[in-house]
Amino acid sequence: MAKLPLSLIMSPNDRSSPLLDGTVQPEGIELTTTTSTPGEIFWRQLHSAEFDVSEMSLSSLYIVTAQGNSPWVAIPVFPIRRFFHTEIFVGADSGIERPEDLKGKRVGVPEYQQTAALWTRGALQHEFGVRPEDMHWYMERTPETSHGGATGFRPPPGVDFQYIPPDKNIGQMIVDGELDATAFYAGHANLVDRSTIDLARHPKARRLFPNPAAEAVRYFEKTGLQPINHTVVIRREIAERHPWVPMNLYQAFFAAKEAVRARAEALAAPYFRCGYLPPEARRAFAQDPYPYGIQANRKVLDTVAEYSHEQGLTPRRVAIEEVFAPSTLAV
Repeated sequence: MAKLPLSLIMSPNDRSSPLLDGTVQPEGIELTTTTSTPGEIFWRQLHSAEFDVSEMSLSSLYIVTAQGNSPWVAIPVFPIRRFFHTEIFVGADSGIERPEDLKGKRVGVPEYQQTAALWTRGALQHEFGVRPEDMHWYMERTPETSHGGATGFRPPPGVDFQYIPPDKNIGQMIVDGELDATAFYAGHANLVDRSTIDLARHPKARRLFPNPAAEAVRYFEKTGLQPINHTVVIRREIAERHPWVPMNLYQAFFAAKEAVRARAEALAAPYFRCGYLPPEARRAFAQDPYPYGIQANRKVLDTVAEYSHEQGLTPRRVAIEEVFAPSTLAV
């Protein structure tokens, strides 16, 4: 039987690499793969729907789903997870020493609706009492180059918001003192982003949290949340015409991730045998820092829906069952 040809676009990442290079292949499917940056992938998919399967912004997907016209159905594959609020940069001379000092400050963001910014605002509000309405927001992407240009984004009521002029960018504005902080920072120019300055190494910028790892541990131990940024979507018409496709793709992505984990364990084995790694370090290999599936991620997915509605990006709280393929809800 001939395999179903599908096109796939993803950002390069270790967990998906066996699928992208063909080492792992989904049953019954022949994939043609392309890689790009997340910002470009989402722009191309939200504006033109060029690919059958793709990585997708979780926030943008919830927004489109809430509108009732989503051309996508997701599978519970989550290639990127980070503690985004720990990555806030502030101007060296901004006077911002703690999260509460962000009140009344000018804060840059590549895209207001992007998932990283959604998580950052959620953490600021629920952990430190700083609401989105307490800050002045400056967005770098223009309506033409933004994801929001395809989803009908409008600044939420009560939020002070403006676009950064096309001849400026977040990085330079931080260095020049025109912005006090940035809620998320890409730092590499592409189809949709303009900033190029390395704020991590620039004397005019510093991290809000001097020890991001310690704040990530504190946040995780308190909330149990390991923020999800992206998921994987399939054209809805394909999933409806071929109901077996979502689960076959999910199993392939899962197999690719497990292959990477097995390779990491094999590489570490000699270090355990030689005593270079302590025996208790084996516990790290028993934990999966990138769990796939609905059951392991229900709290995180529900929190994204809550934050999206709370921050005025969606008119209602979107249910998990609206977003993900029915065949994958039990995994």
